Amino acid sequence: MFRPDDLLAPREPVFKEPWHAQALALADSLVRAEAFTATEWAQALGATLKTTEAQGRPDNTETYYTAVVEALESLSESRTGISGAERQRRRDAWKHAYLSTPHGQPVTLADHVS
Repeated sequence: MFRPDDLLAPREPVFKEPWHAQALALADSLVRAEAFTATEWAQALGATLKTTEAQGRPDNTETYYTAVVEALESLSESRTGISGAERQRRRDAWKHAYLSTPHGQPVTLADHVS
């Protein structure tokens, strides 16, 4: 039965962390942009979740969203030809950039690439 309260905003946040929503939004955007299909996304995420289970990682929200990111990385690598080492190099460069950028200033990678 429909109740008017059903239309109210949830009482609790839907996502524990902003990056959880961002990771799923990125996956959705990439499917919409036809970088990969929804089926390919579901298969990649499912395979990653099976791997996390086989590794004995806990079945919790953090593990799920980490699997989302890992599946996105895997699909990105297979679609672009970027290697895991190159992805890590880029991640490290961005981390260095944001950690060394003064608060309130825009983060730019150009100033931190070696």
